[in-house]
Amino acid sequence: MNNNSAAQAAMFLNRSRRPRLEQGHPWIYANEIERKEGEAEPGDLVEVRDHKGQYLATGYWNPASQITVRIVSYQPLAAMDADWFRGRLRQCAAFRQRFVGAEKSCRVVFGEADFLPGLVVDRFEDVLVVQVLTLGMDKAREQWLEALVDVFSPKGVYERSDVGVRTLEGLEERTGALYGECPRFIEIEENGLKVEVDIEGGQKTGYFFDQRENRASIQPLMKGWGVRSGITLEERETEEGSKLVPVNAKGNEVTFPYWDGATVLECFAHTGSFTLHACQYGAKKVTCLDVSAHAIETARRNAERNGFTDRVEFVTADAFEFLRQQVQGREERAARAGSAPGKKVDTSKPLAAEGRTWDVVILDPPAFAKTKRAVPGAIRGYKEINLQAMKLINEGGYLVTASCSYHVRPDLFMETILEAAADAGKTLRRIVWQGAGKDHPQLGGVEEGHYLKFGIFEVRSRKEL
Repeated sequence: MNNNSAAQAAMFLNRSRRPRLEQGHPWIYANEIERKEGEAEPGDLVEVRDHKGQYLATGYWNPASQITVRIVSYQPLAAMDADWFRGRLRQCAAFRQRFVGAEKSCRVVFGEADFLPGLVVDRFEDVLVVQVLTLGMDKAREQWLEALVDVFSPKGVYERSDVGVRTLEGLEERTGALYGECPRFIEIEENGLKVEVDIEGGQKTGYFFDQRENRASIQPLMKGWGVRSGITLEERETEEGSKLVPVNAKGNEVTFPYWDGATVLECFAHTGSFTLHACQYGAKKVTCLDVSAHAIETARRNAERNGFTDRVEFVTADAFEFLRQQVQGREERAARAGSAPGKKVDTSKPLAAEGRTWDVVILDPPAFAKTKRAVPGAIRGYKEINLQAMKLINEGGYLVTASCSYHVRPDLFMETILEAAADAGKTLRRIVWQGAGKDHPQLGGVEEGHYLKFGIFEVRSRKEL
């Protein structure tokens, strides 16, 4: 099955190229190829050889793409047939079983990192949602579809190949059911929470699994705030006997069950995943904000299905504008409060905004830089939102911040956060610094796979230290 075909074309790499392929990178760029020998149709498998003619790997070829060859095997391979895909997909399934375990809904195929470049598959309960990003994978759809059904036994397979990157491969966008029954809305479970996924209208495949472990990491931030309100635990006699009860500064018992919880602002909330986790872990009140009314409605339903509606306020607004308005309102309040004695202050003029603050601010924006040229603008955007967020965090509170722009390297993102902190007069303590979850493995030697940066920082004012 996997023996080399004598008729298979070969790509010879030039002598001056960097040894990226030997270091594990599965992409061959057009400027690395010295010559092609033999005939091949776009999307066909070709051999990759060094300038001496030594065999290195096999991949599929697309002369219309700057990434001209994508490696699928380091052994001679005649065809990506259904049996070959079954072997690869069984490895994917075993990997998720080991590292994701009981979480049935997860990413089961992650392109290059699962040695299946151009193919992404998310499992939502019994439905698979696929994205096909390359010509080679598009031509092999009958083979991988058969293998997906055999290995994962789904009730349905739905395609969400409505991504602009397909145009770089000479492909049109595609969506629709490929197999079985594919209901538009599916309820999944993540970290014990019920979440609605819209596989037709949601972003990407409908949900972002890559932040699953990061969402769980906010748990320690959500409790321990009652003391700021003067609430302490006292031992008192009750009908059930002596026990510790929360008591306010006046000595009255506090009956609100989330008295010790944080106030939280989630920006770029999408379907409210961080909001749900914050509530589950004991937050007092969460402001869930997104510019998309569709996303906010989904977040609202998610809060309702988990019983969190009474602790969540939903805001449909641009996050940049919302943060700026709150900072402006806070600065106006401070100016009024600090006006010199005898100086008349015009209190008839309304404040720009309430000038609210929160114990925890969460920033999980979409990618600001989809190309290298967009990086400078993206950095300005990341600095702006992190700067404004830090100004709205209560002393000793926490900034939860992320970037999914792989063109913004981790060190550059960290540098941007630190510059924002300096401008805000804040000192940060790093608590968490990590990437995507285990169902999104990172292939060694492939920087592009290290796209997600996630951090949690304690925020302190320098003047308070």
